Amino acid sequence: MRALVDRVRAEGRNLGGGILKVDSFINHQLDPQLCREMGEAFADGFAAAGVTGVTKVITAEVSGIAPALMTGLALNVPVIYARKTRPITMPAGAYRAEAPSHTKGGIVELNVSPEYLEAADRVLLIDDFLASGKTLGAMVELIQTCGATLCGIGCVIEKSFEGGRERLAGLGVPIITLAVIDSMEGNKIVVRD
Repeated sequence: MRALVDRVRAEGRNLGGGILKVDSFINHQLDPQLCREMGEAFADGFAAAGVTGVTKVITAEVSGIAPALMTGLALNVPVIYARKTRPITMPAGAYRAEAPSHTKGGIVELNVSPEYLEAADRVLLIDDFLASGKTLGAMVELIQTCGATLCGIGCVIEKSFEGGRERLAGLGVPIITLAVIDSMEGNKIVVRD
């Protein structure tokens, strides 16, 4: 996605340790037009990959919500986000998984209500980053726990050097990313054309 690649090149910052700062347009301040284009790109990409019958889009709280919402809008399906803290309003029997947080450090808990994710659902998993694939793996665990069908994984930015795509390849679903970072050494960010 050319507009996204251009923004990463212009505004992305390498903070070291594999941390890419893109919060001027994705992770803190959002560019609504760019987010809309990302949702449409995911919808088009999965359609081109033969994915049909999607009933839900799912993501992890918080950074994945904007691209997931725009994808849900493009597909006209509901969007679920896994809550990092289980609210008192969530019924017993919530689906739960744990994942390491690269930017926050430590382990985060992911909770999804059984009211909104069911075995009959056909789900797209959308998130902001594909890095090590561990958070996405935890989300896949949530989807599989309830018996829903994972139809595809979409991430705004892939850090190809962290091996996440390889970790998730065995799932046998399309993995679509909109911008790929090939390396982050020193203060450089090498974005694939």
